[in-house]
Amino acid sequence: MEVMIRSVSGFKARGKIAASFFKRLKGLMFTPGLPEGSVILISPCASVHTCFMRFAIDVVYLDGNGTVLKKETMRPWRLGGFVKGAKSVMEMGENESGQLKVGERLYIVKTV
Repeated sequence: MEVMIRSVSGFKARGKIAASFFKRLKGLMFTPGLPEGSVILISPCASVHTCFMRFAIDVVYLDGNGTVLKKETMRPWRLGGFVKGAKSVMEMGENESGQLKVGERLYIVKTV
């Protein structure tokens, strides 16, 4: 399923939702990278890893309303911590979450 994600601060991205067990487990493993402005939204999810990944990513943890709880950059072969209250995680290329702030609300719209 495709999504469009926007914020009041001007952040915008397109991506896919990984909702099945196997899509959530795979995430970005074994992929060569993400095009700029692309994300993968993993839901439900409160913690991620970067095992078997070839590149660093920015990880944004969201609550059930799309509010940013935490963000971090993760290098390959790392384990992210469990983020209390997180219902989904948005993964994107390194340095692409720069303008997002903790507490900011993202608007996620499913597209056809």
